[in-house]
Amino acid sequence: MIVQTDKYLRLLSKEYPTIADTVTEIINLEAIMNLPKATEHFISDLHGEYYAVQHVLRNGSGNVKEKIKEIFQGRLSSKEMNQLATIIYYPDKKIDLIVSSLETQEEIEEFFILTTTRITELCAFVVSKYTRSKVRKALPSDYAYIIEELLFKDTIMSNKEDYYDKIIKTVISLKRGKELIAAFAYVIQRLVVDHLHVVGDIYDRGPYPDRIIDTLMDGHELDIQWGNHDVLWMGAASGSAACMANVIRICARYDNLEIIEDAYGISLRSLMLFSEMNYLEDRYEPFMPKINPDSEEKIYPEEIRQIAKMNQAISIIQFKLEGEIIKRHPEFEMDDRLLLSKIDYAKGTIMLGGKEYPLTCDYFPTIDPKNPYKLTEEEEVVVQKLMDGFLNSERLHKHIQFLYSRGSMYLKYNENLLFHGCVPLNKDGSFMEMTINQKKYSGKALLDKYEDVLRKGYLNRKKENQEYLDYIWYQWEGKASSLFGKDKMTTFERLYISDKRTHIEEKNIYYKERDNVETCERILEEFGLDPSKGHIINGHTPVKEKRGENPLKADGKLIVIDGGFSKAYQDTTGLAGYTLLYNSFGMQLVSHQPFTSVHDALVNEIDIVSTRRIVDKELERKTVRETDVGIRLTQQVQDLQKLLAAYQEGHIVETVKKK
Repeated sequence: MIVQTDKYLRLLSKEYPTIADTVTEIINLEAIMNLPKATEHFISDLHGEYYAVQHVLRNGSGNVKEKIKEIFQGRLSSKEMNQLATIIYYPDKKIDLIVSSLETQEEIEEFFILTTTRITELCAFVVSKYTRSKVRKALPSDYAYIIEELLFKDTIMSNKEDYYDKIIKTVISLKRGKELIAAFAYVIQRLVVDHLHVVGDIYDRGPYPDRIIDTLMDGHELDIQWGNHDVLWMGAASGSAACMANVIRICARYDNLEIIEDAYGISLRSLMLFSEMNYLEDRYEPFMPKINPDSEEKIYPEEIRQIAKMNQAISIIQFKLEGEIIKRHPEFEMDDRLLLSKIDYAKGTIMLGGKEYPLTCDYFPTIDPKNPYKLTEEEEVVVQKLMDGFLNSERLHKHIQFLYSRGSMYLKYNENLLFHGCVPLNKDGSFMEMTINQKKYSGKALLDKYEDVLRKGYLNRKKENQEYLDYIWYQWEGKASSLFGKDKMTTFERLYISDKRTHIEEKNIYYKERDNVETCERILEEFGLDPSKGHIINGHTPVKEKRGENPLKADGKLIVIDGGFSKAYQDTTGLAGYTLLYNSFGMQLVSHQPFTSVHDALVNEIDIVSTRRIVDKELERKTVRETDVGIRLTQQVQDLQKLLAAYQEGHIVETVKKK
């Protein structure tokens, strides 16, 4: 141990080669730990709604407006504060709109001077809880020197006011006022929230999940807890044909096939030709896509028909592929989902739970009733071509690798437990077991094993790894999946049976038990957290507020923050969901109304209406020292103190710096 410690300290001395360097860093870290805890921002269930998500990220769930009110309440009118907020959200476009409405050059210059002064004051307030070093890293390189001079100006030396005024006026005279304001706006957006938590489901339903990931890759410090829809895409990119078929079916269902073809460059031509050649009859009513009524792009009846046929074809392929997985894994206990075996193809009926139901569509041109799960030769060719596209899409793998690098099944962060779906429970409240490779797992160990399978499945994507892929698919619709959390997925019933009683999917008992304080505390303990301090932060299930459902469960011990960004849910929920803020003063739950459009935000300055609710209020303002970052910094200080002692006792010699 002495040798290992000595070796570590010698490595550390390479970074801090002198006593002065070591002392300076100790002082710096101790100072940082006494700063107020920075703001965490929790969002969930983004579902491809890029513009709404981008707006929430730009306004920090209303945090930007709160900062504006703190600084300018009583000094600016509501209209002026709204305008300043909109400039921060969309600086380039909003400034162009304002400038185009001004008549004289004097008015334009006055606008730029006034706006630059205000945004500088606001930015200085926002960054006041950070070190200069951290602020510098967030500054756009083009305007870093100017912004730093204005942010950290000397307020004591009054004779320097002319110097600062001259900086602003010179920038404006050089026609760069808009660019400077935009640079300030970026810094505010970046630092009004320090850390972003994305609690699952970036993909599916909405049209632009790829753009959301691009934004996340270029923005805040963040982590991601995978959602069931994310894992479906991760499985498809890992080589799971069953996951891939589900991805294509969902995109067809929501008229979002452009994500696959345009965003990721994966050709669907083989599927389109196959569906046209094999599904000749116009019997595709259950497979019609959901057309977005707000879409600006016109869609023609022939295109709708084509998408419906592709949906029909890939759905049958999906059921066949899933059937083979279920037969390979009796431990999945999913034999009741082998529905193609329960169809009377001559009568056009299916037997479920001892009752016979007529099928809404009895057209199965590619199914052999004697061997219903066997792919036809044509289907095998289609699956292989599609799979090659998913395995070789450079942009898709760039995004999936980002999900793996920043993501996990769950996260413990600042005494809180974050996960997307649930911790599967039995009806008696005990942790549900799942057998993987002849070994049983439950609770935390089960989620750890699921993550291990997901990572190994992707790492071995170009090899024979069917077993990993089958377990990845199980995350999508298995009853012991922490991401699914239901007894079954009734996709077949929704497509082929009109009786809605067959569409019911019973939720895992977790979703009732999460109202129970004792259950939540037991889950926190299972994951090694102090139940008296921590919270569970959940996504996945929309909160039906208009039916009286409360997002705060178990006396606030569990918080549901399904963002409700997906328009498909908003009629049911009655609002656009929740996000969560956690700063040095405590936790605030923020509810949102639906985002209308960027045009409304720009022209009419209509923001997402937010209501804040206190979840937890700190009795004393929390500092960095009391966070996970503080624990790491404390350890660094202790290591540096050992290095300092080694220098002072002569065990390690200072490095002489060259002059």
